[in-house]
Amino acid sequence: MSIKPIVYENGVCRMIDQRLLPSQEVWIDYDDYQGVAEAIRSMVVRGAPAIGVAAAFGAAFAARDIDAADFETFECRFADCCAVLGATRPTAVNLFWALERMQRVARENRTLPLVALKQRLLDEALDIAAEDERINRAMGQHGQVLFPERGTILTHCNAGALATGGYGTALGVIRAAVEAGKKIDVIADETRPFWQGARLTAWELAQDGIPVTLICDNMAGYLMQQGKINAVIVGADRISANGDVANKIGTYSVAVLAREHGIPFYVAAPLSTIDLTLTDGSQIPIEERDRREVTHCGGLQLAPEGIQVYNPAFDVTPARLVTAIITERGVASGDYVQQLARLKAVSFSF
Repeated sequence: MSIKPIVYENGVCRMIDQRLLPSQEVWIDYDDYQGVAEAIRSMVVRGAPAIGVAAAFGAAFAARDIDAADFETFECRFADCCAVLGATRPTAVNLFWALERMQRVARENRTLPLVALKQRLLDEALDIAAEDERINRAMGQHGQVLFPERGTILTHCNAGALATGGYGTALGVIRAAVEAGKKIDVIADETRPFWQGARLTAWELAQDGIPVTLICDNMAGYLMQQGKINAVIVGADRISANGDVANKIGTYSVAVLAREHGIPFYVAAPLSTIDLTLTDGSQIPIEERDRREVTHCGGLQLAPEGIQVYNPAFDVTPARLVTAIITERGVASGDYVQQLARLKAVSFSF
């Protein structure tokens, strides 16, 4: 898959508007942090790693436009801009990871002239974007060995190139398996209410020529009962220290079904998605989104006017239902507290 959802060119960050796929491929140019913040908030760009990449560019634009005479003034204004970016979406920890990394780089280079410091921050954003694709490819190699030589894999939501700096997390593992010569078919849940599976995952896999079958969210259990699914793989927006996984709403239901039918349930996520400051998934903030995502589809109202609507964007899958967590530094399973901490502590460069 050659497409990247975020491309930096000539001082502008270009993002494909994922709200319009697959019917339209529209690119929007952003050159200030307020625009990037709105792109994240409105889901022009989505997926935890891609949100982190976008936020890094937003921070670089903010730094470029700050008029300050000294580092102390610059740092204060830069922190305010990063706070605006950080307020866009609460669940995906990659957002905060990227902003903290940009602020740390600013502090580490505080002695540079401000012009040079601003260039250093743009270089860091470019590094974050490039690193993400390399991380995803490493994750793919670690994860693909878990798949059979021939089989059907179920995935929920979109954890592909569109959700990252390129290649993908869950779909990156699938791509790596196909590249290794394995005969893999994919079943994609539609992923209501934003339809990421129907609109984005199915589109990506079709672009790559990987066989994909789209199903409604409530069909997964039946296919498992029929023996038509060999494994499940999903991405993640935040993973707590004990291995609890926050991912798109509906993931928990799929994990319960997989356990009932003896099907392995894998999670693929970069180490930046693992939040060791949270002991378990109950501490992960869950974003609630606009009621119209549930009551409407493509502008058409599906539900009666004025009814109560609850629209959490994510749920939390307990670690006990997760067969393995695939990262760029290896695969964790069993004692997640110890293994995730060990993987995060390993010194490794991409």
